[in-house]
Amino acid sequence: MEPACACGEQRATGRAAGLGLLAIVLCSSLLLNALLLAHHPFLSPSRLLGDGGSSSCGLSWALQAAREAEAVAAVGCSGHGQVFLDGIAGEDGRPGCECNACFGGPDCSLRVPNCTADADSGNPLFLEPYWRRHAAASAVVFSGWHRMSYVTTESFSFQSVELERQIRLLHTAVGNAVVDDKHVIFAAGSIQLINALVHALSPDVNAASPPARVVANAPYYQAYRVQTTMFDGREYRWGGATAQWTNASRNSTTDEGGFIEFVTSPNNPDTMLRKPALGGSTAVIFDHAYYWPHFTHIPSPADEDVMLFTISKPSGHAGSRFGWALIRDEKVAKRALKYVSDSIMGASRDTQLRMLGIVKAMLANLHSKDDIFAFGHDVMRTRWRKLNAVVSRSRRISLQKIPPHQYCTYFKRTREPSPAYAWVKCEREEDEDCQGALLKANIITRTGVFFEAGSRYTRISLLKSDDDFDVLMERLTDLVNAEKYEDAPGSRAM
Repeated sequence: MEPACACGEQRATGRAAGLGLLAIVLCSSLLLNALLLAHHPFLSPSRLLGDGGSSSCGLSWALQAAREAEAVAAVGCSGHGQVFLDGIAGEDGRPGCECNACFGGPDCSLRVPNCTADADSGNPLFLEPYWRRHAAASAVVFSGWHRMSYVTTESFSFQSVELERQIRLLHTAVGNAVVDDKHVIFAAGSIQLINALVHALSPDVNAASPPARVVANAPYYQAYRVQTTMFDGREYRWGGATAQWTNASRNSTTDEGGFIEFVTSPNNPDTMLRKPALGGSTAVIFDHAYYWPHFTHIPSPADEDVMLFTISKPSGHAGSRFGWALIRDEKVAKRALKYVSDSIMGASRDTQLRMLGIVKAMLANLHSKDDIFAFGHDVMRTRWRKLNAVVSRSRRISLQKIPPHQYCTYFKRTREPSPAYAWVKCEREEDEDCQGALLKANIITRTGVFFEAGSRYTRISLLKSDDDFDVLMERLTDLVNAEKYEDAPGSRAM
């Protein structure tokens, strides 16, 4: 044992000597930098150090904001919650943990027994772990006087020229949209863009032509109906599902009015890639919110006349309320821009700055080990596998059919399905209300009635946090396992 101890002592001595040498080099480097700074006319220590010259990492006015952001980010909330700067303050004046569903307590460590799984919302929290791992690259700090004007001084516009450039670079790098011949229009999320684009494609309010009919192929995203109905007026009105207008679109006359068709690809709720259902001179708005490599394969870049995107799907930042449209025709683009300008005077400048940082961070890591689309695809693929494994044992519910492998130009290989939603059908005759049937199993979903697909269908969101998905899988497993007992001899079902 003695030789081993002697060897350990030698290693310890060597480490101490090495650390001593490192300390000398480090101190010499710091001293040299200090001398250089002291003689630099613009980088004097008084300019770089706040708090009366105390060490502040070269920060002055931004230091306090950075400290506050770091302080709340450091609170773990037992891994089942978050602390936010704008959270409700407690008695100590500090915001507390906001717990994920099914967790409670001051530090979110208490699991709520028999908790109901909420799979209704499309809240894209599955990407939160990614941004926690990339906190430095995605953080944004800005001054209190940042962009106080309505417009930018560089272009007298409501839109950031640099953010537009970065968005174009992102589409080109991902290969999901052609941008060279398109105008880019910013808005407060895809919700505002829905009506802005309908307005831009509708007859002029002073024109003699009748209102356009806004339609979508069922099952469709219900916001198309809600938004159009809310602003129903002289220029356009909601026309319902495309099925009832298939012949009318081919034989429409100016007396009947034209059509504006929403085509969602991948579709919400069934995640299928879609094409227009109507022909003729129908104007089409392609909603490509989910046309990103972590949700679907990308067979080729989309190149339609009017395309809609939102930051909530590629990056997960739904709360920032930022979306954009790619529009080929200049006249249509100007009408859409005027709608946004007249309604909110452009997307928030603070939001645009944050999105600039987010898009840059995404671009910097494409095709690397920190690729957000590779990360997102891995998460969603794993969730779909687990869901399929459970539902495949059921005779009560079924899922939409998705090809097991499809080639994706972004990954340059075939990829497995990783849909944002499960489109569930209740197969038993007595489960005509599928949403109600799952609710009895403590699973909250979104009924197919909202999508004009009938009550036998319901949508399950796979986008939420890991905690939400884990609870969902527990409740679904209980539901499927219960079928064994219902089918057993002597059971009530028999």
